[in-house]
Amino acid sequence: MSTLPPSPTVLERCTIQPPPHTPELTLPLLHFDITWLYFHPVHRLLFFNLPCSKSHFLQSILPQIKHSLTQTLIHFPPLAGKIILPLTPATPFARFSPGDSVSLTVAESDHDFSHLTANHPRNADDFYACVPHLPPPVNSSDDAVFSVLSLQITLFPDQGICLGFTNHHAIGDASSVVQFIKAWAAANKNSAEIENNSLLPSFDRSAVADPGGLDSHYWNLMNQSRAVESPPVTFPLNKHRATFILTSEDIRRLKSHVQGRRPDLRPTTFAASCAFVWSCLAAAEAAPPPADEAEYFCFAADCRGRLRPPLPAGYFGNCLAFVKAEARSGELRGEGGVAAAAESIAGAIERRVYNERGILEGAEEWPREFGELIGKRLFGVAGSPRFDLYEVDYGWGRPRKFESPSIDSDTSMSLCKSRDFEGGLEIGLSRTRLVLDAFAAVFDQSLKNL
Repeated sequence: MSTLPPSPTVLERCTIQPPPHTPELTLPLLHFDITWLYFHPVHRLLFFNLPCSKSHFLQSILPQIKHSLTQTLIHFPPLAGKIILPLTPATPFARFSPGDSVSLTVAESDHDFSHLTANHPRNADDFYACVPHLPPPVNSSDDAVFSVLSLQITLFPDQGICLGFTNHHAIGDASSVVQFIKAWAAANKNSAEIENNSLLPSFDRSAVADPGGLDSHYWNLMNQSRAVESPPVTFPLNKHRATFILTSEDIRRLKSHVQGRRPDLRPTTFAASCAFVWSCLAAAEAAPPPADEAEYFCFAADCRGRLRPPLPAGYFGNCLAFVKAEARSGELRGEGGVAAAAESIAGAIERRVYNERGILEGAEEWPREFGELIGKRLFGVAGSPRFDLYEVDYGWGRPRKFESPSIDSDTSMSLCKSRDFEGGLEIGLSRTRLVLDAFAAVFDQSLKNL
């Protein structure tokens, strides 16, 4: 079995540095960051309709994208820097030093652009020609050093381009990375420095209170494993990717359906939509587990506005609380499966996010709590409708398609705002073709039955 992804035609490999006057910056990794040290890299792909020739791409588009990246990195220096894991009792940190850079791969692909950007099932392997790779960590007798961001721009001649982003999760969560993507897009479109202050990050780590000593507690736990590299992706993946749409009317009917069975429940769009997918996946299983077996649905909630004191929306780094919902397999598969799933998810959100003692109540137990889920029946979600990547504009118009290859590595779904339906959602799944087809049939029929 190959461990190498499909290879594009590489036109150039280069590194992009922030401007020379960018000052050095060192940031401690807090418990929010330490949690993600050994998590697999996060991949995002943005496809843009841009029917241009190779010569126009190389002579006009590429120089501008490099220049705007340089201008953006002056505001986001940690993304050009490194994560340092000392091999001593010292705690890990992120550091940008002058001369650090982001790797950029420029590639060309002969894949069918319209096929890759469709919603129907597509071979998951095909997307990895557009996915950049983080360099391996550099190990010494003193520390392990990790790069945190790699980028790739792939030309599909006379069809479009794809921007690929791969980041180490410990440097920042989706809020931080999407903030960078939007800032870079603004700089590229306007051919100037970023002027919108809402796109600029805050690096003030002292604003994060840690009265319970979570930083040292988490590092002591993580330092025991020293699993510094996640296992490589192996090919073929034997998976297909498909996108499913919930329109605003679908979501309205879902909420009404849940309330009809749980009159006291007022599910959010997130809870109702995730519950629907969770229930459909359970109902689509060809060989379901025993009815009383536990199923878990896990996701991360942004803490920035719920800490005491709250952090600014532009806080750069990780700031996530873990949320775990639980239901019985038979409940999810039954006639009231969507309502049961929604009640479980809404209850988990209420207990964690709206906890009167604070969102970090019990956080010292999160590593153990989620470690116990390894090997269990677990489903999760990557992304959030809060982050609208379809509003990103590098000067080429809105993206044609967003894809999250990260979900190939686990059992999550991707979730984002719909490009084509106001108030709707796009759900991405990566499964074997057999499972994907069974899910699609249940998904469509269940919507008709609402």
